[in-house]
Amino acid sequence: MANPNRVKVLHTGYSSTIIEEKDENLPFVRANCSCVLVTGSKNIIVDTMTPWDTNLILLSLEANGLTPDDINYVISTHGHSDHTGNNNLFLKAKHIVGYCISVKDKYFLHPFDKGLPFEIGEGITVIPTPGHTADDVSVVIKTEDMGTVVIAGDIFEREEDIEQPEIWRSCGSVNPEQQENSRALIANFADYIVPGHGPIFKVTDAMKKKLSENLSSCNQ
Repeated sequence: MANPNRVKVLHTGYSSTIIEEKDENLPFVRANCSCVLVTGSKNIIVDTMTPWDTNLILLSLEANGLTPDDINYVISTHGHSDHTGNNNLFLKAKHIVGYCISVKDKYFLHPFDKGLPFEIGEGITVIPTPGHTADDVSVVIKTEDMGTVVIAGDIFEREEDIEQPEIWRSCGSVNPEQQENSRALIANFADYIVPGHGPIFKVTDAMKKKLSENLSSCNQ
């Protein structure tokens, strides 16, 4: 591989189930997503946080010797507001938001809904992993230093939700059975997973077994 693929977490996501005092007459919880930079065969930013995080993203890119114009693809693993808030910074990039691939007013037709992956560079593939929403995608990156890294969005809330599946279920899932399948699929080949709202973690054989068991239980 001429330019080895590298994965760098620019911001580690978080979420809380603690309901805080009312603001604007509404109770609220706090959350923001993991934002990840991929460099190598292509320059990619995955999940661009909220519109209030613009400076954080610009400074993080600058620290890595990049500007928004250097990004080839901006990928939102799904369309929720904490994953799409700064997509408009990247006007020279091709955009992938869930199953939607676009540049300006051009919408490219790709059968994610048929289960087919979309290759965007050497060792970099976008795969359909629905469940949290109807059209989640995950980014699969083959690297020299970390093996296969999967940026999974909210299919995994954080590492702890493998032993405590009530964590991801409580955060919303349009199709829990489908999400269990996507979780088991990802863990089966990933060496590391970047979850939507927690630190990157290494996938162990025990995790693979647990997710397989959870899937079997869900299908009974």
